[in-house]
Amino acid sequence: MIYLDAGATSFHKPPEVARAVTRAMAVCANPGRGGYGAAMAASRQIYACREAAAALFDCLPEQVALTTSCTHGLNIAIGTLVKPGDRVVVSGFEHNAVTRPLHALQVRIAAAGRRLFDWEDTLECFRRELDAGADAAVFTHVSNVFGYILPVEAMARMCRERGVPFVIDAAQSAGSLPVEMNRLGADFIAMPGHKGLLGPQGTGLLLCAKSARPLLYGGTGSASIVQEMPEDLPERLEAGTLNVPGYAGLTEGLRYVKRQGPENIFRREHRCLQRCVGGLKNLGMEVFAGEHQAPTVSFRPGMDCEEGAALLARSGIAVRAGLHCAPYAHESAGTLDTGTIRVSFGYGATVAQAETFLRAATKLSPR
Repeated sequence: MIYLDAGATSFHKPPEVARAVTRAMAVCANPGRGGYGAAMAASRQIYACREAAAALFDCLPEQVALTTSCTHGLNIAIGTLVKPGDRVVVSGFEHNAVTRPLHALQVRIAAAGRRLFDWEDTLECFRRELDAGADAAVFTHVSNVFGYILPVEAMARMCRERGVPFVIDAAQSAGSLPVEMNRLGADFIAMPGHKGLLGPQGTGLLLCAKSARPLLYGGTGSASIVQEMPEDLPERLEAGTLNVPGYAGLTEGLRYVKRQGPENIFRREHRCLQRCVGGLKNLGMEVFAGEHQAPTVSFRPGMDCEEGAALLARSGIAVRAGLHCAPYAHESAGTLDTGTIRVSFGYGATVAQAETFLRAATKLSPR
């Protein structure tokens, strides 16, 4: 199988990730729940994960809360900053992991910027919506559907200048683009462990510049006599038993990304993207591509998108079709009625794989 669905999850993982998971299952007990060797080994492993994340994302280990997913982290961050009735500014390319928690809180959502790959439009609309009054802002770094890299540094600066608290969704950027907590000045940055960070599913990180409201309540292994959650991060956000084998694998994924360098990973992936975009255009596909694009591209073939993806799957090519859990993004691009086929390249992608995909995609051509 040629795997071109890295936007959903990384697959396969580096070998050291799997080895770390297996080892943790053999030597680690429950962190913070005992002073014996296996419990202490688990505590050391958890702290090693925080250290590896802090080294990659320019923050302190104590600012790294371990979550089960990016969605988990976003729910914590949104629940901390936003209350019912607030006015919240988002981009026009958000995932349901952002918009559904906001809808559940019954806030007023202002979607800023609807033009793909157009920084000027994004920034002008974002500025206008902030100036109209905003209690908070939540925005993605990279569109999971179209690979559009938003101008997050400028957006973050606008929020800081106006005193608007903000959250960045780094689901599609962590591991291949710079994500620096201190430089961006975000209140929270959420990310999954299983995508660009190459860890197991069921892991995630929430980088916290401030204290947060817990989403779960329960045991933390500390301050057990107190019936409130601990005040200090990260324990305040980590009720219950942590997924030690998962975070052991994530530690090795983070170290792998650090060794390789996110910029080098991005460069390799982007070469595949450029070949794919050019080839799809030559086949007559409607391709959504432009400046400021991560290694993800969506296109509409000469048939139903779901049927097209199924045809590619029969040829051994793994891609994703549909709305990709992001109706806001499809509404912005005018693809809400049809969806798209998405091709997303991961750390192990090669130009040869892109070529193989393009040969299979000739069966989808409208010509």
